[in-house]
Amino acid sequence: MSNTTDNRGLIMHWAFDEGTGASTLESVSKSINNIQYVFNQAEFTEPSTPPWRHGVKGSGLLFDGYSSYIAHCVHREERNGEPEYLSALSIGVWVAPRTHEWGHEGKLAAIVNRHNRDSRQGYLLGMFRHGSWSFQVGLEGGEWKEIWSPDGYELPKNEWSYVSAVFNGHEGEIKLYLNGREIASEALPRDSRITEAVGTDLFIAKNNHSSKLARVFSLHMFSGIIDELKIYSRVLSAEEVATSYQEVLDLEHGGVHPQLQYDDIKLDRTLLLTDRHRPQYHVSPPAHWMNEPHAPIYFEGQYHLFYQHNPQGPYFHHIHWGHWVSEDMVHWRDLPIALAPEKDQLAPDGIWSGSATYDADSLPVLFFTAGNDSASPNQSVALARSTYSEDKDIDLVRWVKHPEPLIVQKNGMGVFGDFRDPFVWKDEDGWYALVGSGSGIEGEGGAALAFVSEDMLNWTYKGSFYQADIRKFPYLGPIWELPVLLPLGTDKQGDYKHLLLVSPVGAGADVEVFYWIGQLDKDNLSFKPDQEEPQLIDVGDFHFTGPSGMVDPVTGRKIIFTIAQGDRTSELEYQSGWAHNGGLPISVYLREDGRLGIEPIEELQSLRDKKRLSLRDKSLSEANSLLKDVQGDMLEIQLELEPGSAKQLGIKIRRSPDGEEETLLYYDINESMLFADRTKTTLHSGEKCKGVQGGKLELSGENLKLHIYLDRSMVETYANGLKSLTTRVYPSRKDALGLELWGDGEPLVKSMEIWNMHSIW
Repeated sequence: MSNTTDNRGLIMHWAFDEGTGASTLESVSKSINNIQYVFNQAEFTEPSTPPWRHGVKGSGLLFDGYSSYIAHCVHREERNGEPEYLSALSIGVWVAPRTHEWGHEGKLAAIVNRHNRDSRQGYLLGMFRHGSWSFQVGLEGGEWKEIWSPDGYELPKNEWSYVSAVFNGHEGEIKLYLNGREIASEALPRDSRITEAVGTDLFIAKNNHSSKLARVFSLHMFSGIIDELKIYSRVLSAEEVATSYQEVLDLEHGGVHPQLQYDDIKLDRTLLLTDRHRPQYHVSPPAHWMNEPHAPIYFEGQYHLFYQHNPQGPYFHHIHWGHWVSEDMVHWRDLPIALAPEKDQLAPDGIWSGSATYDADSLPVLFFTAGNDSASPNQSVALARSTYSEDKDIDLVRWVKHPEPLIVQKNGMGVFGDFRDPFVWKDEDGWYALVGSGSGIEGEGGAALAFVSEDMLNWTYKGSFYQADIRKFPYLGPIWELPVLLPLGTDKQGDYKHLLLVSPVGAGADVEVFYWIGQLDKDNLSFKPDQEEPQLIDVGDFHFTGPSGMVDPVTGRKIIFTIAQGDRTSELEYQSGWAHNGGLPISVYLREDGRLGIEPIEELQSLRDKKRLSLRDKSLSEANSLLKDVQGDMLEIQLELEPGSAKQLGIKIRRSPDGEEETLLYYDINESMLFADRTKTTLHSGEKCKGVQGGKLELSGENLKLHIYLDRSMVETYANGLKSLTTRVYPSRKDALGLELWGDGEPLVKSMEIWNMHSIW
């Protein structure tokens, strides 16, 4: 066997050895290809060239999965508009996928392609669901031929694989090789030829006939590192393919298969630290998409929190479970994805929301909604166990799914087909679960369904845990998601109270976090609220959603986590490279007056940097004079205002010096309402945030006490320990950093303290 690669017939070669910059050399034609990448010209963060990483030889190029790709113009004369034909074609490339795409419309996430399937022209090498991969060609005469990787030869995530595809038209065969070994072969008619795709460029890392999502995002893009892409106009023999693979091992890696460091391929949040709208002390994924955080649990001195995540890009699609860990619920570390869709009959199509609890050995377990579109219904409750008992890894990086769903919805269990978001807890008698659904009766509205188990694996349906009267409260909608039940303790009358949270969805639903305080009937596993009308924790509009909760075993506090929804278009989420973040953890408790108290957790004080201001008993004008030198977009503000003659009073934040941009947080005494006025928040023509948001806040003559957290686009306002108002602001002006107290009369500023805040990253 020859120990060097024979480059006869090499027609294209990208070595990706530049290691920096936004272009790369195709060495045969000596052409320079631009690398398309969203941050080459960035609007909200510092411009950056595409990320380069260690390759199998020199450097490799990391493609982000949604914006980065290469378009290479193939300079070839097309005679009289007729296509050229290829009797032989061989492709060899090193790839390290970071994600596996879902496979919308049956299309491949392209590694390299120049094809038009509708015209049965060209060729396409790419990946499909769960790491399967394929080489596809359009043959002369109009036939489209596909060869697929067999079971067991999928491309693993976060590892290097050497992929080869060989088309031999003369002999009539097409072959796939993985790491130098043949894994698949298909017969073709002898003397077949590939019909080249007329008028089509060659694309690397992007399907040149990709589907669009939200009219913005191109699906079927490769996410991961590519290195040493070679295309030949001849047939490479099995020996030559093996030599190409072995040569890299021998010359670069001491004869062993190349190893990839996780830090080389993981999503990197560094670039987004300078994004002027991305929160820096709120928990967030490293990049791309998240929706609700969920499944908080404490284990071996650390808090774990998971989240709905699309690692492919900043759009809602193919959901995984992301994972953070913290010692204080404030400073979080990114960990690898905990749960991903896999090639199984449990959850091949999505790992949706759920919760965490402990098994009989007090080890953490995850309950999740298993998405399987080939099943009916396509949602069931499933379980994953940590590998802690084997590896003693307190970060709980590895999880193993129980092979079968634990709870499968049957007719008569709520609304068939809407059955998700298990909330599970354990006590001395066993395990209990609430699952979000509807009543199953026409016009009866949403419901939380109840289940019980003695062994955590076999579950008994107990009926509806609670459902409200949708005729009285139509905004509670036909379906409830994300039910959460937390113990609140004993009230003044000696009754033990619980807190039930739900998130309504469906026709007519107000998608907010509603709650009731009431009593748990453990024998019947049902809930009786103290009052029928649901209440809101947060009076913003769709920025405090997706609840999850836990009892902190260290302090006994009841902690709620939420998603802080963004308020942006898909176009701006594409440009930014991220969508959404978590809200600050809040502690909820039963007040002396029977109402629900809410406070940000005290550990947030560890984020305080320099105190910028501290004043007491000042007039509005005196306080504003002292405020002139205080600016920032990462601040904590504590403020108490005595109304005096004012009927409306509050504070302007993120204010430009001339007031052209500003957001007003204020209380209306006559209406007993807390508001965020965003009519002047931004001049950016593409931003959506505008209008007035707010809701009821009964102060009963108390002074207005606001506890405000500003974190770039995040604004969280906690009022008198009773309500929060969460909203988003995206000022266009970089000098919109000022503060100004405001009132329609002469309120007294009883006290005000302001701190700069540290990033948690």
